[in-house]
Amino acid sequence: MPEIDPDTDRTEAFDADTAALKDAWAATREDMDALAAEYDEEGWNTLTISAGDTAPEPPDAGDEDRFGLAHVIPDNRAEAFTEAHAAGEFPRYDVFRNEAAGRVFVVTVLLDPASETAILLAGTFERHLSAELAQAASEADEMYTHVQTLDGTQLGSFRHDDPEKFFPGADAVPRDD
Repeated sequence: MPEIDPDTDRTEAFDADTAALKDAWAATREDMDALAAEYDEEGWNTLTISAGDTAPEPPDAGDEDRFGLAHVIPDNRAEAFTEAHAAGEFPRYDVFRNEAAGRVFVVTVLLDPASETAILLAGTFERHLSAELAQAASEADEMYTHVQTLDGTQLGSFRHDDPEKFFPGADAVPRDD
């Protein structure tokens, strides 16, 4: 166990990390809103949702045989999400990401050109918790986005054919073969 120096004041470092995380989350949400405004201007129906929690799920996590980023959204956004999800196939997507203080901040833009519907999800997760998922997604050459409510109700999932958008450089990560 590492020794902790009782004379070291970690308050400043903690406060700096907290401020950096708050700033990064605010910037992520602002970016999501700006992207939505661009789609709105082009006549798309947009839905923006900030996840209350986002968790990287490797294939062996939980009771289900699934993997990807699981976004937990507030109950009061579930109906709007379900309606938007039912609007189309969502074959296009993009991912905007940033990192701060060991966390990944992500906006996933899910697009259905046929219905001109765009769903934008903002989330954040601890980078170190995503290594197993990044490796699995790279090996499978696919990635998933799952949306659910806090009680575990599954609202929808999306398949993505390019995990590199979620985990840049994941192909360069050494594997445990």
